[in-house]
Parts: sequence; structure tokens; C-alpha cells
Amino acid sequence: HLIDDQNKLIQLFDPPFDKSSPHPGYIIGYPPGVRENGGQYTHGALWVALAYARLGNGTRAVELLRMMSPTEHTRTAEEAIKYKGEPYTVAADVYALEGQRGRAGWTWYTGSSGWMYRIWIEEILGFKLRGNRFCFDPCLPKTWKGFSFVYSYKDSSYSITVENPDGVSQGIVSVEVNGKKSSEKWIPLHDNGRNNRILIRMGALKPTGEAGAKGDKVTR
Repeated sequence: HLIDDQNKLIQLFDPPFDKSSPHPGYIIGYPPGVRENGGQYTHGALWVALAYARLGNGTRAVELLRMMSPTEHTRTAEEAIKYKGEPYTVAADVYALEGQRGRAGWTWYTGSSGWMYRIWIEEILGFKLRGNRFCFDPCLPKTWKGFSFVYSYKDSSYSITVENPDGVSQGIVSVEVNGKKSSEKWIPLHDNGRNNRILIRMGALKPTGEAGAKGDKVTR
């Protein structure tokens, strides 16, 4: 009951502290439903989306990420008046206070914007960069048929295409590097001055003991 789809917020807890004994500490200094006192504390709320992604539910993970996106709160004049925050910066908190439910709190300073970026890139798109190599382990909504982007590495570039023809949330069945199939999970980065082409195809993995997207090899 902490996820409010209608008002696009995820409460930290409910009901909030009001007149509590024993005294819960500084948290009661905020009005009930504001910031940590029962409102949406975005830094923590983002971990709910992360958890859904790691459970393999890409559809719900993306729904929650969009729910916390300032753009989704300001698509119409009516929504913008209710939200009262900028459409281009993440709010640290969103009110659950009656009469102000769905209103943005503090903006511009929150570290939750970094978490939002990482969850989109690493958990949804599945692009994980570690030193001079990278791998993919996407968790997509089943309606997504794929995506593409270009990653720049020194004087080289990597044109990466992920295809999802079967509409799965997870599972990589093949990887091609510059037109050649690869069975390795990790793709090394080379400063070769080229535009390197990476093609990743998603699909249902074989229900065997073979290593899949999270192992050392790609399941065929």
C-alpha cells in the first residue's frame, strides 16, 4: 500500500509519526507525510525499482522509475501545478501530506539522481562497465523490442544494439562483436580507433545447467 500509482509516489512508511510516545527523534520534526516522515524519500524509493529489476520484473521496474521521473509529473499544466517542481531535476522527496499529495519537495541537491541514472543504465538497459571491459544483462519491459546507443572509449566508439524479438524481460542468447559470434560474457574495450559493432540478442534461455547471462559464457 506504500506505492501510490495515482499520485506517482512511493511512501517510505505509513502512517507517519504525529504525536508519538516514545519520541521517535528528529523525524517527527517534519509534518506528517513530508520527507522522511511518511512521504516519498526518493533515495530509498528508487531501491524498490532496483529490487523489481533484480527480481526480473522489468515492466514494473520501469513503471516505478517513470513514476519517480520529474518529466512524468509535469506533462500537463494541471500536473505541473500539482507537482510544483522542475521537470528536469529529480526531487529528493514528494509529499504524501493530505491536500499536498504528489507535490515535489527539495530539488537540485539530491544524490538520488545518481541512483536513478545507475538503475536505468545498469539494471534496465543492463550495461555494466567495469574497468576496461563491459557486459550486458538487461531487464526490460516485455513490450520493448530493443534499443541502441553508442559508447565512446578514448578514440574508439562502440555502436551497441540490443534486440528483443521474443519480448522477454531477461536472457541473452547471442552476442556478436564486429560480426563475429562471441561466447564470452565480458567484452573488452580496445582503443583501436574504430567504430566497433556489438549486437546482442535476447531470448528465452534453455532450462539447463548451462551458464546464462549471469555466468561466464553466453547460453546458445
